[in-house]
Amino acid sequence: MRGRIIVIEGTDCSGKETQSNLLEKRLKEQGKKCIRFGFPMYDTPTGKIVGGCYLGKAEISNSFFPEGADNVDPHVASLYYAADRKYNMDKILPYVEDGYYVLLDRYTTSNLAHQGGKIHDKDERFNMYQWIDKLEYWLLNLPKPDQTIFLHMPYEYSLELRKNRKYLDEHERSPEHLKNAEESYIELAELYNWKRIECVKDGKIRSIDDISDEIITLIEEF
Repeated sequence: MRGRIIVIEGTDCSGKETQSNLLEKRLKEQGKKCIRFGFPMYDTPTGKIVGGCYLGKAEISNSFFPEGADNVDPHVASLYYAADRKYNMDKILPYVEDGYYVLLDRYTTSNLAHQGGKIHDKDERFNMYQWIDKLEYWLLNLPKPDQTIFLHMPYEYSLELRKNRKYLDEHERSPEHLKNAEESYIELAELYNWKRIECVKDGKIRSIDDISDEIITLIEEF
């Protein structure tokens, strides 16, 4: 029986990695076959290209683009991320075929938001969404997720939270990029009917366990 692909997506500092790791642990405790992957896969050749050559993560390399990643044409940037998914998909598909819950910390959904956010005209941005969708799901034949859960950490809170990070890539160093990406994420969640979880309630950041409980509920309801 085919497994399920569940994407944990979110704005900056929303806890995507933390929540996907915790979800893997909780599903395994329930006796389910489960495995987690994260994109970009920075320890692979294509991931190193994204992390170093494009994003300029300090622990990997400096960006090769003198204009900065935020100013690279979104069509060009999208190709690097899509290539990373295509290159590494053979690691993932056997688990899907074997009936696993396959958890993805970021996926095509990130390309849609971060590259779409570079485009300010709404119609042109929608065309960009369609272009990425066609590129990854049709031309590259990547599998579509069965469920996408979107963690929304408001921009104002993420700015404060990211002060604790040791390294910031080109996107993370640009407040404008993060704000634009947040707006795209919200737009995409409505367009693609993603399940949306608010990480802030009544002006306070929710606990990790509280958000994890909501994720589990959404998966059980699916």
